[in-house]
Amino acid sequence: MIKWGNTSNRRDFLRRIAGAGAAGGYAVLVHAGPGAAQEAPPLVSPSERMATPSAAGRLDQEPHMALVDLDCDFLVAGGGMAGVCAAIAAARHGAKVVLVQDRSRLGGNASSEVRMHIVGADDHNNHPGWREGGILEELRLENAARNPEYVWELWDLILYDKVASEPNITLLLDTAVCGARVEEGRIREVRARCDKTEHLYRIHAKSCADCTGDCRLGLEAGAAMRTGHEGRAELGESLAPETGGPETLGSSILFTSRDYGRPVPFTPPPWARKVTKDQLEFRGTGSWEYGYWWIEWGGQHNAIRDNERIRFELLSIVLGVWDYIKNSGEHPDSANWGMTWLGMVPGKRSSRRLVGPHYLTQQDLLGLNGDFDDAVAIGGWPFDNHPPAGFDDPTARPADQVRLDEVYNIPLRALYSVNIDNLFMAGRNVSASHVAFTSMRVMATCAVEGQAIGTAAALCAREGLLPREVIADPAKTAELQQALLRDDQTIKGRVNADPLDFARHARVTASSEAHGSRAVHVINGRVRDLPEAWENRWGGVMTPEGAWIELAWDMPQRITHVQLYFDSGFHRELTLSESHAVQKRQIRGPQPETVKDYELLYRADVAGPWETLVTVRDNYQRLRRHTFRPVEAHALRLHVTATNGAEEARVYEIRCYG
Repeated sequence: MIKWGNTSNRRDFLRRIAGAGAAGGYAVLVHAGPGAAQEAPPLVSPSERMATPSAAGRLDQEPHMALVDLDCDFLVAGGGMAGVCAAIAAARHGAKVVLVQDRSRLGGNASSEVRMHIVGADDHNNHPGWREGGILEELRLENAARNPEYVWELWDLILYDKVASEPNITLLLDTAVCGARVEEGRIREVRARCDKTEHLYRIHAKSCADCTGDCRLGLEAGAAMRTGHEGRAELGESLAPETGGPETLGSSILFTSRDYGRPVPFTPPPWARKVTKDQLEFRGTGSWEYGYWWIEWGGQHNAIRDNERIRFELLSIVLGVWDYIKNSGEHPDSANWGMTWLGMVPGKRSSRRLVGPHYLTQQDLLGLNGDFDDAVAIGGWPFDNHPPAGFDDPTARPADQVRLDEVYNIPLRALYSVNIDNLFMAGRNVSASHVAFTSMRVMATCAVEGQAIGTAAALCAREGLLPREVIADPAKTAELQQALLRDDQTIKGRVNADPLDFARHARVTASSEAHGSRAVHVINGRVRDLPEAWENRWGGVMTPEGAWIELAWDMPQRITHVQLYFDSGFHRELTLSESHAVQKRQIRGPQPETVKDYELLYRADVAGPWETLVTVRDNYQRLRRHTFRPVEAHALRLHVTATNGAEEARVYEIRCYG
């Protein structure tokens, strides 16, 4: 069960994160100049930040709504995985953020309202070792450690806690974007409304992000967009249908069930469909705990405007399938099984897509057009097309998957609007053809896109740039990529080249080097290995005294900040799921490869004593950041005294900043 501790301890923990770059927090020196430390912002309690600002009056056309003006660096519309990661990334890089979410919960399709598990580049281990890093990895590790019982509502709470704990984020739940004012190709004002609290917001932001999935902010702003699918000849995509059309992928509603140990009868409502065996020829019903993604419907309709009909039809199919399982006689072992939850929010796969300066295609994802100079994130899920009629086309397989041999990079040019200068986008509405979209639509890919645009938005706010100006300047593009790598975002083919990281020039020694690993790997700039490989990490044999690795310099270095990148088992799936098959492939709790207890020590001169900088116990995170008073160090040592199960102390990277 998740445990937060008492209120005062929780408050102290948040204060330490904000002021000292503790676990899960981002270093306060990020983006500060050489030799300077950026002051942590004054801590405002989450309770105070959740209070609605004072009303500025009322509008004549909305006399019963209190008008509230908000100013920020970055407005994020949509609180799914893309929006959450975008907001957190921007806030941790110093931007003032407003996050607008039209539901009471964060997470979108990954929330307890829909309960779709998060998948991405590793493709259920078909690309072993390519699980996403960065903010998504932080959230996954937090959930595995604090929520080992797979409770969806506690996952909701973890997302809420992460957002509420960021002092730079103003969170507006149950609030929907309803208008935008655009001048000279830029969004100058966004309107959002919360009918539950009778507030109408006027939000002014330097840049905005549409992470709504349905392109609602882009629609209000007049951004270029597309819907449906292209014909094969339009973009030369072999996986596209012969002719284009308005059809999209359908939506799904999931359910959960369990064995109660006694007979549980089921009587469907009269409007439930009568499902027959013939309709299930390509749709297996062999497991009952986690519903079926293939209960899909609505691709031939408007996923936005026809939502109520889609919901009804999906519920009628779900209950009809459950009636078949329980009452057809084909599954007598289901007698003791009963539903525990039934979704009421259709999980959308597709609707509209915004158009950016680059429109990603099948050829891009296959690597046929080369790499992108402005790569900022990775994907790797298969091309995964579904028949628009979904369940109503029982003669067709519910999905046509074409797996990719390798993961691919996603460019920033596909993550901002081609005609609205200050509009970013991330999620299932990015600039991509329908074929490319069928791979990019999954939530882990949406999340890393979110981290990319959040980091870019903070850069733009800090330096007064537009997204296109970042792309036009190779130095700024490289700065953005290095910032992402520093935050453990994976960009294929890119390595740490941060000129401020003086660990890169250290001599590295260690207590031992297991499995052919080398201590010097911690400064080679690469932070993942394929399974069983030890090409980019150090492994030190754990003895009763532990294991250590040391960085040393000829001249003393002034150190104020250290970042540690541990092994967290990227070869393994790690997602919240009700599927027993998926659960068996996971470890719920701290990942055994991860360092648990350690100390950071430094030595002021070559022969001097070691002095302790940091002591950590019970770690389960991959990325740890530590900021402390400046010290002059000839050497820095990481001394690992315990892991969460591995026989080696496993470290991918050590970074040092002054």
